[in-house]
Amino acid sequence: METRCTPEFLGTPEGREADAILRSCVHCGFCNATCPTYQLLGDELDGPRGRIYLMKQVLEGAVVTEKTQLHLDRCLTCRNCETTCPSGVQYGRLVDIGRGIVEARVGRTRADAATRWGLRRALLAKPLFAGALALGRMVKGMLPRELGNRIPAARAAGPWPAPRHARRLLLVEGCVQPAIAPNIDAAAARVFDRIGISALRVSGAGCCGALSHHLTADDEARQIVRGNIDAWWPHIERGAEAIVMTASGCGVMVKDYGHFMASDAAYAAKAAKIGELARDPIEIVAGEWKAIAPTLAMDRGATRIAFHPPCTLQHGMKIRGLVEEILLALGHSLLPVPDAHLCCGSAGTYSILQPDLAGKLRDLKLQALLSSRPEVIATANIGCATHLGSATAIPILHWIELLDQRMMRRVH
Repeated sequence: METRCTPEFLGTPEGREADAILRSCVHCGFCNATCPTYQLLGDELDGPRGRIYLMKQVLEGAVVTEKTQLHLDRCLTCRNCETTCPSGVQYGRLVDIGRGIVEARVGRTRADAATRWGLRRALLAKPLFAGALALGRMVKGMLPRELGNRIPAARAAGPWPAPRHARRLLLVEGCVQPAIAPNIDAAAARVFDRIGISALRVSGAGCCGALSHHLTADDEARQIVRGNIDAWWPHIERGAEAIVMTASGCGVMVKDYGHFMASDAAYAAKAAKIGELARDPIEIVAGEWKAIAPTLAMDRGATRIAFHPPCTLQHGMKIRGLVEEILLALGHSLLPVPDAHLCCGSAGTYSILQPDLAGKLRDLKLQALLSSRPEVIATANIGCATHLGSATAIPILHWIELLDQRMMRRVH
C-alpha cells in the first residue's frame, strides 16, 4: 500500500512503525473473512481492512472524528486477521498506535473517560477488586440477573507447594485471577512441583500492563512494566529459568515486553530478556512431557471436553494444537468445536466497554462449544473463562487444572 504519512508522524518511532505496517498491507480483504466484528456488523469499517484505511487517513493528516474512534474501539484486538493475512501485516501493533493517536486528537467524553479510569483503578488494585468480588458474591442473589451472572462462584485454591527444587520458575499471578480463580496458578505450581520445578510467587509484581496498554494509558503501562521488571530481575539473576503466566492474555503482553519497552534506555535490555524467558504453561508442559507422562493416572475415565483456544494463545502467541494434544494424552475425549478460531468476545475490558457485541460473540461461541454436548469446557485464559461462564452452567476450567487432576502425587 502506498502511504503519504505526514512528517509529524514519520518523525516518531510509532509513526515510522505504523507507516511500515501500512505499506505491508495489500488490501486483499482476506482478513475480513475471519474478523468477528465484521461478521456481526457487515460494515467494512468494522473489519481490519476498513480500520487500516481509517488509520492510514489519520497518519496522512485527515480530520479525525469520533466515528473513527468508534470503529477502532469496536476492534477486539483478537488478531485473528494476523493469522489470516498472507502478507504478515502486524495489525495488533498498528491498531494500538492508531488508537493512541486518535484518542489524543479526539479525546473522550467525561463518562467514557471516567469509566476507563475506573476500570484501571479497580482492576489494578488487587485488594479493592478482591473485596468488591467478595461483596458481589454475598449479594449476588439480589442483583439484576445480567450483573449477577458476571460474578463467578468462589473456588478454593488448594495447596501451593513450598519451594524445594533446584530448578525454579516465576509464576506470575496477574491482577484479577488470584481473586476469581486462585486454583489455576496453584494447580500449575503443583504440576511443576511434581516434575521437579518449583514455582515462585514474587511480591511486588502486579498486572502485566496489558490492561492499561489496551486502554491507551501507555505511560501507566510502562510504569507497571518497570515495577514488574524490578520485582522479577533478582530472581532471574539467581537462575529462574522461565516466567510463566497461566493467563494467555498476560503471556502475550509479557512476551512483547522487549518491543514495548524498546525506547526506554534504562529497561530495554532487561525487558527484552524477560520477553525471551516468558512462557505459556503449555510450552513448559510440552517440553517436559517425558517427565509428566509417568505420573498420570489413566484409570479415571474420559471426560467429554470442548476446548476454547483464547485469541491471545492462538493468534497472539501463535501456539496452536499443543493444549489439544495434551488433553488427548490425558485420556479425555476432545470434541469438535466449529469456528474455533473466532473470539469469544471477552478481550480484556471489551466485554464491559462493548457489552452488546461481546454478548453476541459469547453466545455464538457457547453455541459452538456446546454443540457436541461437553461435560467440561477448557480454556487457557481467565477472561475467556469468566466471560463464557456468565452464560452457561457447564464447568469451565483452565486446561492445567485438568492436568493437575490427572497427575498422581510424586514422592521425591
